[in-house]
Amino acid sequence: MKTAVPHRPIDRGWIKDSGCPYAARWAFSVWTAVWLCLACTAWSADTPLPNQAFRPGERLTFILKWTIIPAGEAVLEVLPQEHMTGIDAYHFVLTARSNAFVDAFYMVRDRIDAWADSGMRQSLLYRKKQHEGSTRRDITVSFDWEDMTVQYTNHGEVREPIPITVGTFDPLSIFYWSRTANLVVGGRMQRSVTDGKKHVMGVAEVIRRETVTVPAGTFDTFLIEPDLAHVGGVFDKSPDAKIQLWVSADHRRLPVKLKSKVIVGSFSGELESVVGSDRPPSGTQLED
Repeated sequence: MKTAVPHRPIDRGWIKDSGCPYAARWAFSVWTAVWLCLACTAWSADTPLPNQAFRPGERLTFILKWTIIPAGEAVLEVLPQEHMTGIDAYHFVLTARSNAFVDAFYMVRDRIDAWADSGMRQSLLYRKKQHEGSTRRDITVSFDWEDMTVQYTNHGEVREPIPITVGTFDPLSIFYWSRTANLVVGGRMQRSVTDGKKHVMGVAEVIRRETVTVPAGTFDTFLIEPDLAHVGGVFDKSPDAKIQLWVSADHRRLPVKLKSKVIVGSFSGELESVVGSDRPPSGTQLED
């Protein structure tokens, strides 16, 4: 089996002006980068844990802001299970859209679809339709587990396959895999992830327990801080850059709050509503 060599992400540059139109633009650029970074932080384990965290029908809605400026919303969904190439599969979706005010400067309409086997062992397929200002991408990442490679295609333009390792996930599926993990304060996490152009191993730490209040309610949470070594872009330009994620401490591991600090300002996403999620067996903290 070929050995995967980590590649650094392509630096697409950054905008020094932090005025309102540019702030809105970066709110969505950082949102995407944050999920890619968090995708590298699933708990390291040889075998997946039973999934008690999510089920088809779950829908999580987030309010996105740049500093105090509302920028739009993002939605995470688990669609009905499907049958793909003889395998039962989960279908995950992440959508992000700018609000009417931001649309006048920089319209965002992004959608990511990801499929993973129902045992949450590995990814099967990843698709991303990106509409951000004048940028248009139609990306497909195909996983070949016999050859242990993954291939990236954008608007029909095919790249050479790159090697991957056993248990590799795409940037969206691995987040759901991480929700099945046991978290402990002081623990370190790692897992391999690919977007079709690079294959990396990320690391994160569980910092502490905190009580967090967001529009969806008040939660007992774990605070997680990922290592930013493989994120690149605006994070490379920020000596004190940081990403923080708060996930509920119950069995659902709901992403409750997301916050980043970079040179052009601070970005946040807060859970606004939850649909189709099981309540914890005791100590319910969310009213949905």
